[in-house]
Amino acid sequence: MVAATATANRKSKAKEISYSWEGKDKSGKKIKGEMRAAGSEVVSAILRRQGIKVTKIKRVWATGSVTEKDITLFTRQLATMLKSGVPLLQAFDIVGKGHSNRAVAKLLMDIKTDVETGSNLASAFRKYPLYFDALFCNLVSAGEAAGILDSLLDRLATYKEKIQAIKGKIKSALFYPISIILVAFGITAVIMIFVIPAFKELFSGFGATLPTPTLIVMEISDFFVAYWWAIFGTVGGTFYGFFFAWKRSIPMQRVMDRLLLKMPVFGDVIRKATIARWSRTLSTMFAAGVPLVEALDSVAGAAGNYVYFEATKKIQLEVTTGNALASSMENTNVFPSMVIQMVTIGEESGALDSMLSKVADFFEGEVDDAVAAISSLMEPVIMVVLGTLIGSMVVAMYLPIFKMGQAVG
Repeated sequence: MVAATATANRKSKAKEISYSWEGKDKSGKKIKGEMRAAGSEVVSAILRRQGIKVTKIKRVWATGSVTEKDITLFTRQLATMLKSGVPLLQAFDIVGKGHSNRAVAKLLMDIKTDVETGSNLASAFRKYPLYFDALFCNLVSAGEAAGILDSLLDRLATYKEKIQAIKGKIKSALFYPISIILVAFGITAVIMIFVIPAFKELFSGFGATLPTPTLIVMEISDFFVAYWWAIFGTVGGTFYGFFFAWKRSIPMQRVMDRLLLKMPVFGDVIRKATIARWSRTLSTMFAAGVPLVEALDSVAGAAGNYVYFEATKKIQLEVTTGNALASSMENTNVFPSMVIQMVTIGEESGALDSMLSKVADFFEGEVDDAVAAISSLMEPVIMVVLGTLIGSMVVAMYLPIFKMGQAVG
């Protein structure tokens, strides 16, 4: 009987959804709020017991999306509250109900419901692999088992903040060349579709042979005017198809990740960022007491580059057969000698997590410097590219006017 009641309670809790309500209190004052319950009838009954006359109850649908930044912020908030002595379920209530993003609030309340019905926290997180990866769940599980959940969540929050920061720096470094291409294409399209036809109409009454550069630009303009829809559709479709294939296709990821590492200037930044992320992940896992072979499994998934994913899998296999981590890393030929030397010292001194953390700090600093250098370098490049592109079109269109002026002179 008790088991049946518990099962029924779990089912009812699992079906709880959010409702917004409006009503009047005993003094007739209008009040409103939100409540999670199994149905609108339950909300109405609870409010009536509180002496509230309900005028409106409406289901609240989750809006927005849950981003990596949201998960990072939640991890930091949860770690801070647990360290302050706030009970776990109450911490979920505070963070979830106070969140402006309804999708995040719903996710946290669903996890809280799972924990309330007897699930441990790591198992509750594992039900949402889209937001909580294996590394996250493994660290939470280790923290629960060792009774140091607050400490592990604090370490996890720091890890996610640093990883997010380095991802942001890489995105900002890659933003400049993409922005140059888009701006150049946009300006070219506007000139070709609206400006050049006006010049063409002007030149039609000249009755003289136009210079070759002018004729070429006018032909390109005619093509833009006639097929602008096809050009924009092709460019947009190509970009979408390329990035869609990159995201979904494993062979495409392998090719692109290798090409990215070989790119001039940017390849070096991506390599340093990947090594920083790799080192930070392994340091965090190892410091949490996760066995090295198991930790490497999570590190492979968090590497962010297929070259380093495959290298980590190779390292994991060699470590399983008894090889040292440093020698296994050296065999992959993707880690600088400095990293291997630091790992060797860490293994010999028994301070591997500390050494890996220092490696991550070093390469994060290198990425900072490289991104700053790229930013300062790209500004004159943007001016040169746009100046050359627009200047060549302007010169081509003014050549007939210059020639006519010379003939008159």
